[in-house]
Amino acid sequence: MPTKSRLNMSIPLVFDPIYSQLDLPTKHRFPIQKYQGIKDRLIAEGVSEKQFYQPSPLKQQELSSVYDPTYINQLVNGTLDRKAMRRIGFEWSEQLVNRTLTAASGTVLTANLALKHGKALNLTGGYHHAFANFGSGFCMINDLYLAALSMLQNDNIEQVLIFDCDVHQGDGTAKLAANNNAVYTVSIHGEKNFPYRKQQSDLDFGLAKGTQDKDYLELVEQALNLAFTYCNPDAVIYDAGVDIHSNDDLGHLDISTQGVFERDQLVFDICEEKQLPIAAVIGGGYQRDIDALVDAHIQLFKAAKVI
Repeated sequence: MPTKSRLNMSIPLVFDPIYSQLDLPTKHRFPIQKYQGIKDRLIAEGVSEKQFYQPSPLKQQELSSVYDPTYINQLVNGTLDRKAMRRIGFEWSEQLVNRTLTAASGTVLTANLALKHGKALNLTGGYHHAFANFGSGFCMINDLYLAALSMLQNDNIEQVLIFDCDVHQGDGTAKLAANNNAVYTVSIHGEKNFPYRKQQSDLDFGLAKGTQDKDYLELVEQALNLAFTYCNPDAVIYDAGVDIHSNDDLGHLDISTQGVFERDQLVFDICEEKQLPIAAVIGGGYQRDIDALVDAHIQLFKAAKVI
């Protein structure tokens, strides 16, 4: 087990057991076990329980002030129609609602902790396919946009960069932030992947199927440099999806585990260089081998120097 001297005990981590508590059909595509798996791996690596913060579920009125009140009310009360739930990809349950409200709260908490500590990581998050008035692709509440708005409540924060490296375009985030100059959106994603109807981020980079480490990492660096050329953020929210991995069932790219680590390291390094607080979420990842999937996600915590 690593000694404490090798661990950075000052980086806040956000987790709630409910992240992995959702009863799903056996062959459901959503890997609900991975969140607890990441927590267990961090503890096994010597991270202290004291480093973890536990979010409280968001209140309905907190969401209705940002998103469509009718949608939020129907989501919370279970009155969304079958078509709307099919678009989300889950059967409605109170457990699903509680998990959703807690996960989104976790990203908001992570954003606020990042402002205080310079860096913070949520062991879930990245629900970027949620729009103001509907959910999609396993996403019901857009936690990234909510967290950006929370950051903007701080007197020292005038602009937030959402840097989204999930293999699926952050379409909901792009749409929500389209008329908000205080939130600058960047998406690096598979061009021929879900969602098939893309929205317009401030910067979009579509990748061809089979893209490998070298080209991918060059593009990430280019995207970072362009983002900081076109905007002047006071804080960064980073969606570190690992569905770019070569073994991911839904990604169609060919990025190695080392490539995932180097991407995450690039993002953390430039934020540190610019002295910008960064809130990171783990984003998507859809390998059925949960141990292998956890290993891909754990690269984020290595790059952040949590372990």
